[in-house]
Amino acid sequence: MNVMWRTLLSILFARRRVRRNGLVPPRTVTRIRLTTLPTDIDILRHMNNGRYLSLFDLGRWDLLVRTGVADVMKQQNWYAVVSAETITFRKSLQLWQRFTVESRLLGHDDRAIYMEHRAVVKGEIYAKVIVRARMLKRGGGTVSHEELFAAVGKPDMIPDIADWVHEWAVASSLPSPRQDAPSVWED
Repeated sequence: MNVMWRTLLSILFARRRVRRNGLVPPRTVTRIRLTTLPTDIDILRHMNNGRYLSLFDLGRWDLLVRTGVADVMKQQNWYAVVSAETITFRKSLQLWQRFTVESRLLGHDDRAIYMEHRAVVKGEIYAKVIVRARMLKRGGGTVSHEELFAAVGKPDMIPDIADWVHEWAVASSLPSPRQDAPSVWED
């Protein structure tokens, strides 16, 4: 439950930043400060690997609110879902350790939007995640990039997604929900 409270607080703090400073451009690196809490710790006394992804969600909410995308999503009755993510760990975050979640839009391809989040301590990367997300309509269906960019504007200067990100997206994908996906293990 504490991630729910942290999410609500992150959204409130992001909205306060928007009121004070206005919206930020989509390619801005946004930052939020967090502390590793007892509920984030696993039996090995460092941040649980699954908790990183939950806390990176806080950075994603901050980015969506501060760029104005969250308001457009609410107006249009859209929501975002993560379709793939990969995380790499470098160092462990310890109990009560302060860290910054840095978030940035990487770009898009014909089906998804890509973001990067980092856990950073004193300028040093501890963990990094690449996220592939899609926008969906509450009434059903996918939000096309044409619809998305018509509503929020197409960000200038978005670089092409690196080849390895495209390769990762293809290699890690599963069949469409409309197709069968039997669990068959190969020997």
